[in-house]
Amino acid sequence: MIIIPALDLMNGQIVRLQQGDYDKQTKFTASPIEQFEEYVSQGAKYLHLVDLDGAKDPAQRQLFTIKHIVEGVKAPIQVGGGIRTIEDVQKLLDIGVERVVVGSTAIQNPEEVKSWFQEFGADSFVLALDTRIENGKKLIAISGWLETTDQTIEDVIENFQEVGLQHVLCTDISKDGMLQGSNVKLYKELVKKYPDINFQASGGIGGLKDLETLSKSDVYGVIVGRALLENKFTTKEAIACLQK
Repeated sequence: MIIIPALDLMNGQIVRLQQGDYDKQTKFTASPIEQFEEYVSQGAKYLHLVDLDGAKDPAQRQLFTIKHIVEGVKAPIQVGGGIRTIEDVQKLLDIGVERVVVGSTAIQNPEEVKSWFQEFGADSFVLALDTRIENGKKLIAISGWLETTDQTIEDVIENFQEVGLQHVLCTDISKDGMLQGSNVKLYKELVKKYPDINFQASGGIGGLKDLETLSKSDVYGVIVGRALLENKFTTKEAIACLQK
């Protein structure tokens, strides 16, 4: 399991939202490049960046800042936040982003997004599937979690397997930003059912013990945001803990 350090970016600054709420944000002073470089110097091989301005309004996408970060950091970066059109994808890939993370648009307009997979190749995308467990069903939430759909995560994965889906970032919404551990059962079930897909787990990592527990699920990677920013542990400690 690889560690994927994550930053949320608003107006060029690192911020942290609690459960996706723009009104509940914490700002951090380090520059995004400094912060990512620190993670890379400690052994991170892959990074995750969320453009919160772009998520709110694609016209406000922080392309210049993202380009600056991609050029300044010596590790591949996946970027998400309000990806709605093929032009959005093209612009990010053109500035050197490794993979584009697509969320709500893949649920609301799957045929359109499947055509992007065919245009740029499945390896250029990560499907971000935010999951709310209700009565045992893994339902997908969209629009910054404001709306729960009647589609399950399995429905979406199987639809996109038709175009070669390789990467899925799955967040259990109830765990995100709460530092109380991840939903290991959820990831175990998904990895077992879809062994060919690289799953990135997200949400809930608060300590090294959470990482150890999660690694038993055989997910490909884990996204860690808040815990690293708040120094619950370092990237180096996280990697060492997984190599035991």
